[in-house]
Amino acid sequence: MNDTPLTQLGRATPGFASPDAAVLERVRNPHPDTLYLARFTAPEFTALCPITGQPDFAHLVIDYAPGDWLVESKSLKLFLASYRNHGAFHEDCTVGIGRRLAAELEPRWLRIGGYWFPRGGIPIDVFWQSGAPPDQLWLPDQGVPAYRGRG
Repeated sequence: MNDTPLTQLGRATPGFASPDAAVLERVRNPHPDTLYLARFTAPEFTALCPITGQPDFAHLVIDYAPGDWLVESKSLKLFLASYRNHGAFHEDCTVGIGRRLAAELEPRWLRIGGYWFPRGGIPIDVFWQSGAPPDQLWLPDQGVPAYRGRG
């Protein structure tokens, strides 16, 4: 990801075979001097169990305080979709997505919540953040209730 022209936005773009092959693109933040939070929600994230090959589903919430860069949303969508045929445990997917975004965007702060639907009767929620949030950053709740099953 660099400061080159966008290659995916406004064009027919095939998906990527893997997260490593996916290209994340960024655009300049028009307000780099302003502390604010941007949120992306992916309520239908899918990956594969690395052991059984069965699909796993999650509701991802990505919050970040941009620095000089914003993630281009179509490239983020294609990056997340690249996990559909990728085998990895919940923890690996969630932390890997957060770390890749943090490395490529260099935000002031980033967090990801992976709210995974039950596998084997056990829901798994995975959370990662790049460090302590900046002072004065408004952090809304991620809005995903804990799994309750039939209650």
